[in-house]
Amino acid sequence: MFVRPDLVLLHAPTVYDFRRRTILYGPVADVIPSLPVFEMYPVGFTTIAEYLLALGFETRVVNLAYRMLASAKFDAEKMIARLRPRLAFGVDLHWLPHAHGAVETARLAKKHHPDTPVLVGGWASTYFHRELIEYDCFDYVLRGDSTEVPVGMLMRALAGGKPSDDQLAAIPNLTWKDRAGQARVNDLTNAPVVLDRWGNNYLNMFKMSIKFGSIGSQIPFHDWWTYPITAVMTCRGCNQHCAICGGAGPAVREYAGRECTAFRPADLVVRDLARLARHTNGPLFIVGDLNQAAPGYADTVLDGLRRHRVRNNVIFELFDGAPTAYFRRISDSAPHFNFEMSPETHDENIRRRGGKRYTNDDVVGAVRDALAHGAGKFDLYFMIGLTGQTPSSVLETVEWAGELMDRFDRRLALFISPLAPFLDPGSLAYEHPEQYGYRILFRDFAAYREAIAAPTWKQGLNYETQWMTRDQLVDVTYQAGRRLNRLKFEKGRLDERTYRYVDERIGRAIDLMAEFDRLLASGDPELIARERARLKQAADEASTDTVNAPQEIKWRVLGRNFNYFAIARDILFGEKNLD
Repeated sequence: MFVRPDLVLLHAPTVYDFRRRTILYGPVADVIPSLPVFEMYPVGFTTIAEYLLALGFETRVVNLAYRMLASAKFDAEKMIARLRPRLAFGVDLHWLPHAHGAVETARLAKKHHPDTPVLVGGWASTYFHRELIEYDCFDYVLRGDSTEVPVGMLMRALAGGKPSDDQLAAIPNLTWKDRAGQARVNDLTNAPVVLDRWGNNYLNMFKMSIKFGSIGSQIPFHDWWTYPITAVMTCRGCNQHCAICGGAGPAVREYAGRECTAFRPADLVVRDLARLARHTNGPLFIVGDLNQAAPGYADTVLDGLRRHRVRNNVIFELFDGAPTAYFRRISDSAPHFNFEMSPETHDENIRRRGGKRYTNDDVVGAVRDALAHGAGKFDLYFMIGLTGQTPSSVLETVEWAGELMDRFDRRLALFISPLAPFLDPGSLAYEHPEQYGYRILFRDFAAYREAIAAPTWKQGLNYETQWMTRDQLVDVTYQAGRRLNRLKFEKGRLDERTYRYVDERIGRAIDLMAEFDRLLASGDPELIARERARLKQAADEASTDTVNAPQEIKWRVLGRNFNYFAIARDILFGEKNLD
């Protein structure tokens, strides 16, 4: 270690001791870059680190989940014991699946560094902050989607010694304990409406690797070194009203204090994209539909892409239909462009009940126009577990996917996955389950800690619907995944080897789920423990690639993974002006 950090940010796996436990995770991560331990840390780590550096504080990111995945010999506890932050540890509990791992990691930090404060933040932390502050391992909970400034204020207070109650009471978005041990909840007022104070600064992470002598600790997810996809955040909050999403506009208004969607200025988004394109040839994922923002926002971003001649694969999101002119503009601006859209179902009534107003014609029109203008790939995502959705409706969605494959060429990619492991706390459907036809099975944070470590993802699901039990949700997920995989093969989207690989894994997962069901029905704790241990390898193998193959969700890296000369130059002499 060449520099001693002021703050160490730790990213835990979903279940801390996942290498020992037997868990059939199911297809909860098949359509995202990370594995079921969700080793990808939130982008907030990078913005917090950048903001704190401007204040004179050094931050180190340690991706424990990745390190534990990468080596069976890696001892996370020993590493935590060796870390020596000057001021604090931070643990993210952004995604609720980390309910077990985040707490266990914080406990280890407290065990080995009892006098060092531990803070926690993220979406799940915001929702469950009153419960989390009662855990001995957490000293502070940072709430909301913009904690850079509150963390900075807290670091300044900690730098002066043990903060007074008056100092802590002045920090927005903070939940804490006063000197009498009573929980205090400060107002959630820090929710900036313009995102112009920090950026998507990945170069800072390269610098961090040099400062602290550990490249492995900063790697975002398991195969990032060979597949360096990066995300450019355009907003915080959302204009959409999707019923199942904890990040939808009405949801974050209620529990995270965000009254309106905050956008990063378009010229800064352009700068972010240009910097990334200078450092890597990997795909650039623009998070958020550019059409959500004010008129002219998308044009500014697209003009910038053309001006900087960005040659990477660029991925755009669509939250609604779009006019033909939009696809023409993108085609003129980015030579390698792609799209993602999540209609979730073929049934327009179900889609509408879930908060999405566009029609199947809008979906078809978007695919048609994008491909006609040269899109390299168009991904459509469907979901299982929606309001009004029955098992037969799920399978009808798969057949509609087959019809779309008949209509369009191989550039159209289709996926289906379950709403799992959890329906988001804070989402409209979670907060108003009767209105949307859900039955919520867990409410308190402790229940989620147990659920994520349950023997299978069936026991971990936090909901049923009026139309599907947990048994049915699991069964139809594997049926739909198997049928869609077969259709892809029959229609020339998959080669036989890939088709058989996925089909065999689905079959293995179905058999294993049945075996777990029989085992758990026995009610014999000793038998369950013994047989569960025996099934570990099989469960691990049946927890990935069970609704699609990993290469299906990827875009090509166009050239060498990284532009090492440009990275080295910018580290040594400062970043090139790309405004």
